[in-house]
Amino acid sequence: MFSGIIEAIGTVETIKEFGQDYRFVISTGKLDLSDIHVSESISVNGVCLTIIEMSANTIAADISSETLACTTFGTIQAGGKVNLEKALQLSSRLNGHLVIGHVDGIGIVKSIKEEGRSICYEIQFPASLKKYIARKGSICVDGVSLTVNETGITGFKVNIIPHTLEETIFPEYDAGSSVNLEIDLIARYLEGLLVEQ
Repeated sequence: MFSGIIEAIGTVETIKEFGQDYRFVISTGKLDLSDIHVSESISVNGVCLTIIEMSANTIAADISSETLACTTFGTIQAGGKVNLEKALQLSSRLNGHLVIGHVDGIGIVKSIKEEGRSICYEIQFPASLKKYIARKGSICVDGVSLTVNETGITGFKVNIIPHTLEETIFPEYDAGSSVNLEIDLIARYLEGLLVEQ
């Protein structure tokens, strides 16, 4: 479980192919690894991965063919930047929203526009996610907890403040960039309750 508050920007050092799977080795930048261990979870661009190896400033994680098919990991190359967040502890403040690291779909950045000191990103979502995305609701984009400012038939808008721009990979995006989307956990369970009735 995560909060969507990014703790560091990492860099993919190497990608090794093992049949249909891949192993990513990621340099973790300023992320403090002293309190985590092999077999624990970490969010990489909003995807919950298991740490299988680590050093003082790197982690390694295996990416299955299923994860490659359902996320943007298939487009990431060595040298690419990624958002990192360690798993929550029960004593942690929940500053974003509850994020589980299970990607619901891939979005496409449609436009990027300056609005005062923030940047407005318009992101196209898969049609299947429309009913889960609400104005002023929560959405997770590449692991970043955000508030939806506006939503339409095919996309939504979020405003990224200067601090978030500095602490995440949002400045790396161009129109056409792919991003991992996770809907609000409450919307997911609410649908389950309504469908069962």
